[in-house]
Formats: sequence, C-alpha cells, structure tokens
Amino acid sequence: MAVITLDKAGDIRVIKFLDLIAFSEGTSTIADTKNDGYDVIVTGIHGIEVFTDYSTHPFAKGRPPVVINAHLSSTASGRYQELLKNYIFYSKELHISNFSPLSQDLIAMQHIKERGAISHIHLNEIQTAISLCSTIWASFPGNNYLQGGKAMSTLMAYWNNSL
Repeated sequence: MAVITLDKAGDIRVIKFLDLIAFSEGTSTIADTKNDGYDVIVTGIHGIEVFTDYSTHPFAKGRPPVVINAHLSSTASGRYQELLKNYIFYSKELHISNFSPLSQDLIAMQHIKERGAISHIHLNEIQTAISLCSTIWASFPGNNYLQGGKAMSTLMAYWNNSL
C-alpha cells in the first residue's frame, strides 16, 4: 500500500489509485520486491533487479540505463517506474531530496494532478483517470508505448476489489 498519509493524499481513493498504478506496473506484485515495489528497477534483458539505497534515484549516479530490448532502454525505477529525467525535474519542483517511498508517492501524485485526473479520482471516475494518465504509465491502456500493458477490465476489477 502507498505510504503517503490520508492527510497528504486528501482522499483514500488517491491512495488506492497509487496502489492501482503499482499493480498495473507490476512493481508491487513482483516476487523480488522487499518494499511493496518501491525498490524495483525496470526489468530488462537481464531480469529483475531491486535497489536498497533511497538517497536518490538509482540512475542518478551515472548508472547506464537498463536495456529492455534492441530498440529500448530505460531508467524507470521505484513503485511507479519513475524515469530519471522526471525525478530530476520533480525533485526540484517539489523540493524532494531523496527517492524514498514518500517521495515516489508525491511525484506520482504530481503526475496525476498534471494530467487533470485527480478530480476524476475524487469522483470515482477511475476509467477516465486511467485514460488521462496513460501517457505517463506504459502499463495503462490507451498509450502508444507498445510495451503491452493491462486491459481496462483488469484494472477496473482490481479497483473494485480494492475498495
């Protein structure tokens, strides 16, 4: 479950939506995680990896991107598979000094707000919120990342079971 408090999230549905993202990205359900997905590095050709140092994004100290396939590499890390470039921007924007679970929650919430999805989450219009956020998370249906992803029916079943 997301670590952000109800007070900071503003609505239990926002917390549940963060959990939905982690489920969709597969980070919270992967067997290797020791911290509900907050420690997962994008899966590449060499398999699953986790990290334990939350002082900064795992790729911030010069680690090369993970090779996904011959045409794709990534720096996606953490519960919401945050890219290094986004972490650098949002850590300044949100005054975040680390890549802790709370920092990851705050960055993901900022993405949701910027996509205009937060009000839809408050209104329980989850399919709309998912669609609005599909340009951020490749596992959400409705994007053109060509990385597979979950079906809307799967995400809605998860959502309905989580309430």
